[in-house]
Amino acid sequence: MEQTFIMIKPDGVQRGLVGEIISRFEKKGFSLKGLKLMSVERPFAEKHYADLSSKPFFHGLVEYIISGPVVAMVWEGKNVVITGRKIIGATNPSDSAPGTIRGDLAIDIGRNVIHGSDSIESARKEIALWFPEGVAEWQSSLHHWIYE
Repeated sequence: MEQTFIMIKPDGVQRGLVGEIISRFEKKGFSLKGLKLMSVERPFAEKHYADLSSKPFFHGLVEYIISGPVVAMVWEGKNVVITGRKIIGATNPSDSAPGTIRGDLAIDIGRNVIHGSDSIESARKEIALWFPEGVAEWQSSLHHWIYE
């Protein structure tokens, strides 16, 4: 099974959307393997977004992520990276379809509620960065009702 990193950004936490977002991944059939509420320090945020450091919006993005607590999660399931991105919606909420998290819950690109790994490789790197202690190893008793 594949794993992905999902982060509810400060605006999603402040707006009380944590439960709804978790519910969408659970209802799909994915398994929560790691979860923590945390405040992000600047050096850590800069490391997470290092691949965007040359972009003009990098400083603002870092300021946004350190502005309040985030919820960091690891989800597991078949094709969870690509399916997770579909659940989340396009980076720009105005380009996100209704029914997606960003399509339903966000308006501005700078307050787009959630981050999700965009590839298996980035998921591995992000999980290692955010969960160096590892994640829970368990299987839901519903597994056989979700997967063939």
